[in-house]
Amino acid sequence: MQKTITIEPITRIEGHARVTLQMGEDGHVEDAHLHVTQVRGFEKLAEGRPFREMPSLTARICGICPVSHLLASAKACDELMSLDIPPTAVKLRKLLNYAQMVQSHALSYFYLSAPDLLLGMDAEQPVRNIAGLIAAAPETARLGIRLRQFGQDLIEQLGGKRIHNAWVIPGGVKEPLKVTTRDQTLGAIAEVKAIAINTIDSFIGLLAAHEEEIQSFANFPTMYMGTVNEDGSLEHYDGILRLVDENDEIVEVDIPHDKFYDYIGEATESFSYLKSPYYRPAGYPQGMYRVGPLARLHVAKTCGTPAADRALDQFREIPGSQRHSAFYYHYTRLIELLHGIERIEELLNEPDILSKKVRAQAKPNQGEGVGIIEAPRGTLIHHYKADEHGAITDVNLIVATGHNIMAMNKGVKQVAQHFVHGDQLTEGALNRVEAVVRAFDPCLSCATHAIGQMPMHIQLLGPDGTLLDEVRR
Repeated sequence: MQKTITIEPITRIEGHARVTLQMGEDGHVEDAHLHVTQVRGFEKLAEGRPFREMPSLTARICGICPVSHLLASAKACDELMSLDIPPTAVKLRKLLNYAQMVQSHALSYFYLSAPDLLLGMDAEQPVRNIAGLIAAAPETARLGIRLRQFGQDLIEQLGGKRIHNAWVIPGGVKEPLKVTTRDQTLGAIAEVKAIAINTIDSFIGLLAAHEEEIQSFANFPTMYMGTVNEDGSLEHYDGILRLVDENDEIVEVDIPHDKFYDYIGEATESFSYLKSPYYRPAGYPQGMYRVGPLARLHVAKTCGTPAADRALDQFREIPGSQRHSAFYYHYTRLIELLHGIERIEELLNEPDILSKKVRAQAKPNQGEGVGIIEAPRGTLIHHYKADEHGAITDVNLIVATGHNIMAMNKGVKQVAQHFVHGDQLTEGALNRVEAVVRAFDPCLSCATHAIGQMPMHIQLLGPDGTLLDEVRR
């Protein structure tokens, strides 16, 4: 008989989700689904609020990604005011975004995925976590904590606190950079850059032991989306939104930010509260694409910083047809972490970085604004509409994890069909199903905002527990 295997909850991710595997009579996986089981609803919560509240309000969506929402929201509000913010404010926002990139990538790699990579996918469950990593490899754990501390400290010094700071506002930032913050951060660059380079080298040394995972972790061709500078180099804050195919050939060279909805559609599925974005001209689900560090390094020609470009060249020694595996999200995440450290150093040495001109003022001058940045997990879009008084009338948030949901679902099925067999279920096999989700580093708190038909299952039970009736929607 057919049966269903449920993995609930998926561990070491941000948010709540489960996986169901539908097993056939022969004991093999016939289908699999990733169910996102939480709803945040910020799109509706924001309606009626003054537009100036939006950065701080949407930053509350998540305690891991507040900086990303703060920046995307502020950019959308800048458009509502029809103004260009001061050049130094742009650099300071970029500085904050790179600090977020460093701390988030360090969190994903060392805290969430390293227990699988270093202790082994088949390690015992009680030790396959950050505490087990600290016990088994204390120096590796310490270096991961140091990298995250570097990013978190810079966020705190810029914004006043590490989580939910309100430093970024419509029109710029609240306060200029302090000399002490610049000097203290520059003093730490050499240390953290060396840690990042050594971590990449250590990860490369792990690849041979994970060939089976590389071959089965969402290893299929897709399109990729990310932002780049005009010269094709990597850009996280204010780049050209570009789409490439599985061969890294350009599909859309420049998706207009204010017309992104002509290119990106959103579908819903009955098994998840998460919307499924797709490339509209290709239709759903054929228009599947991926975002995030792996996607960005498919889209970009170069990183644009020397050490990261050397690491990227080494990554590209892997044949192009093999670089689709989601396992390489870990690899590209570390390259971006190194790139972020280098860009922080460059920005702190800009001659105007201490300028006091960091904010522009204006009233709402148009009824629509779009803010697009690259968050650690991928392209983040905030789309607002407001009335003549600046009150928000409509909000649409397309979050990195949403862009990746179709690929995650397909990847879960691919891994399950390779490792899970009904007659010999093992903890390691089920952990690999979770691990492919962790490779994408999803943030489900950020991604669940759809309002519409929600899946529902109601059972009517008699006094003795007998099922009398049930309704499914």
